Parts: sequence; structure tokens; C-alpha cells
Amino acid sequence: MERIPLTSRGLSRLEVELKQLKTVERPAVIQAIEEARVHGDLSENAEYHTARDKQSFIEGRINELENKISRAEVIDVLKLSGDTIKFGATIKLKEDLTKEESSYQIVGVDESDIKQGLLPINSPLARGLIGKKINDVVEVRTPRGERFYTVLSVDFV
Repeated sequence: MERIPLTSRGLSRLEVELKQLKTVERPAVIQAIEEARVHGDLSENAEYHTARDKQSFIEGRINELENKISRAEVIDVLKLSGDTIKFGATIKLKEDLTKEESSYQIVGVDESDIKQGLLPINSPLARGLIGKKINDVVEVRTPRGERFYTVLSVDFV
């Protein structure tokens, strides 16, 4: 089984979602199915079919989360150090053409959120950054063409 790298924060988010699905969403949909059954003929009961579809989605997501959590390899970012970019690093970059600065933390795919600066490890930018150091120039191929970034800082926070 392939391990899934996650920060402790990312693992916690998955566990919270799993708990919500098991303790709130699952019982609610079971109740909705029971209520829809009371209305009679199930073959033409839209409420019943909607609830069953939702139940199927919830059960699938529960299975997916349990699988990911069981394969999680939690990396404690606070125990990492150095000046080389690796999983968990928080990087400050300057885009060479526009001089725009941005900051990202390289995280697992399941915890990524680009709006919050959480860059997935499998993204082209993260792959280009791995192994680089301060003042290195990183070339990244994007759908809009090649872009160049200069690494301004590397932190593990």
C-alpha cells in the first residue's frame, strides 16, 4: 500500500470530516430513508431515491477517508529543519516577470487549498521546488507557458 504524506493538521482535518460523516450525516440520512419509506410506494418516491443517493455518497466518502487515514504518513513539520525545500516547507517566492511575491506550504494532496497557500505535493510548482534552496531559480511549466520563480525563504513552521 502506498503511503499518503500528510501534515498533522491535514490528518486532523480528515479525521474531523470522518467523525462528522459517521456521527451526524450517516444517522441523518438513515432517518431520512426511514421517513421516506413511510410515504409508501418506493418506486416513485423521489425523497427515498434522493436519500439513498446521499447515503451512497456518504458511505463512499467514509470508505475513502478510512482508507486514506489508514495509509497516512504523518510528517511533523516542526521536527524538520534545513535550507532545502521538502514536504512541509513554507516557501516565499518571487515571480521573476511580475515581481509578485507569494508564500506556500507544501502539503499532501488531500489537505491542499491554494487560496490558503497550501500547495499540493504533486503540483508542478511543488515538484519544481523540491530540493531547491534560497536564491535558487525555479522553472515551472504551466498551461500559460514557462514561469520562473526565485526562492526568497524556506521555513518549517
